[in-house]
Amino acid sequence: MARARVLLADDHRIVAEGLRALLEPEFELVGIVEDGRALLDSAEKLRPDVVVVDVSMPLLNGIEAVRQLKKKNKDIAVVFLTMHVDVTYAASAFEAGASGYVLKHSAPSELITAISSALKGRTYITPLLAGELLQFHKQKPQEQSDKGDKLTMRQREVLQLLAEGRSVKEIARILDISSRTVEFHKYSMMEVLGLKTSAELVRFAVKHGIVEE
Repeated sequence: MARARVLLADDHRIVAEGLRALLEPEFELVGIVEDGRALLDSAEKLRPDVVVVDVSMPLLNGIEAVRQLKKKNKDIAVVFLTMHVDVTYAASAFEAGASGYVLKHSAPSELITAISSALKGRTYITPLLAGELLQFHKQKPQEQSDKGDKLTMRQREVLQLLAEGRSVKEIARILDISSRTVEFHKYSMMEVLGLKTSAELVRFAVKHGIVEE
């Protein structure tokens, strides 16, 4: 019987190599990538059954990458493996289409369980956050929306790259758009979010988990 194909996305090489040793006895590890854009490219080429992804990654964070991934292939299973214990990250991960959320300091067997559950179409949330996530959804007003939800997919991409300190020219090259379009997105975001400076945009990105501080 063919083993399930797993694609791993983590920008910490030592962590990734440790995960390789954990995953290879159970699954076929088809690739390791270090940023969200490489994840999208590799997922299209390698066609994994499940993706194991970190939340915080350069160029495109894990949650945004998964949003885009699920739009292209809604059947692909996704498990987040992250340091982030904040329940808002877990909520965002599941809203993006994840099937599992595991913390990096959990027991290794927990990741195997989460992947196996995801492959069966089930949801897995680390027991450390399960009760808190349920409470979070109960308390969150249905009509209250995150300001970040007002941004388009492209705007969120530009915002992350700006917050990482990339120049307008670099962003234009990475996204294959013109510098003028990058500037347009930047000022559109400032208007939508009620912000006046680039520094405020960066603070917004950090506060909402688009990039790490």
